[in-house]
Amino acid sequence: MNQALQPEDPLLDVDRRSDGPGVTHIDAADPATPMYELLAKLRKPVALRDIMIRPVREGYAGQDLPDLASVLPSWEHLFPGQTVSEKRIQSPDGPIRCRVYHPDAGSVPRPVVIYCHGGGFMVGSSADTDYMTRRICSVAKVIVVSVNYRLAPEWPFPTGLDDCLEVYQWARSHAGEIGGDPGRVGVAGDSSGGNFAAALPLRVCDRGLPVPDAVAMFGPVLDFCFEEYESFERLAATGVVFDAAFLGFARGAYCRYAQWRHPHASPIRGSLSGYPPSFLAVGTHDPLIDSCRAFAAKLEASGSQDVQLAIVEGMPHGFYFWPGIFPKQEADIYSAVASFLDRHLAGNS
Repeated sequence: MNQALQPEDPLLDVDRRSDGPGVTHIDAADPATPMYELLAKLRKPVALRDIMIRPVREGYAGQDLPDLASVLPSWEHLFPGQTVSEKRIQSPDGPIRCRVYHPDAGSVPRPVVIYCHGGGFMVGSSADTDYMTRRICSVAKVIVVSVNYRLAPEWPFPTGLDDCLEVYQWARSHAGEIGGDPGRVGVAGDSSGGNFAAALPLRVCDRGLPVPDAVAMFGPVLDFCFEEYESFERLAATGVVFDAAFLGFARGAYCRYAQWRHPHASPIRGSLSGYPPSFLAVGTHDPLIDSCRAFAAKLEASGSQDVQLAIVEGMPHGFYFWPGIFPKQEADIYSAVASFLDRHLAGNS
């Protein structure tokens, strides 16, 4: 049964703030302001970037629709016994809204997985990945904390990553508040959220913080130099789930050229010594498959003790996202990730 989600003042939640450094605005002191004001009379929004992102957000699982539940139904009926609640984690920039999934009503402290949703860095929410987080919670018997981080381009690199980092730090000290064990905390994510999950160990290590106990990634973005990989050049040109044009736009929205090779943006380019045990799931029809292979190989070469790369034949990006579309393949992947998390968070060999 779902616990009632308790809304608080939405103006304070970081993902609902509208004052990001990437917000388009017209500066009255700019000598070109008269031209901008003319453009404002000719088109809405004024900036081409904002015109381009509007259909992306309206078309991505109905993100901007007033009745989101009509597009993104709860998958509660598939996972009886779970409890779902909303938790606001305090950060220096304001509360971070998180959806917390608990596998049962038991009192035994559970391992915790911080989940970062996908969406090309520009769209998505914890509601969007409700099926994935419910299923991970169910099969792995872990508490999942799904983060509503700030989105690009209004909030570019590394804002969304740091929102997830704040929640991770909170779990390391306060997981007991939600029935979790602060000594057993992992991170996970899909697509752009997989980028955050992959980058978090590097970012926390650079800050002298304890690294996650495990990292699980589903079709992660691991390198912003997409075009260096044969699979991207071959599969992304006319891709359906996403294509080269979309990822080029997402890349420009999230980070600038000089940041493409920053290890916290492209984790494959960082030092992976001491990196946590890692699980990567990717399909052979995902343009990101070659970068996933390269990341797994670099992890193994760096001495990582457990690197599990699950490649699923014939599957596209996001095949694990919707229930029942690829029942066998998704069952295999969730079983594999459950075994992985069981080893590294529950401590069962």
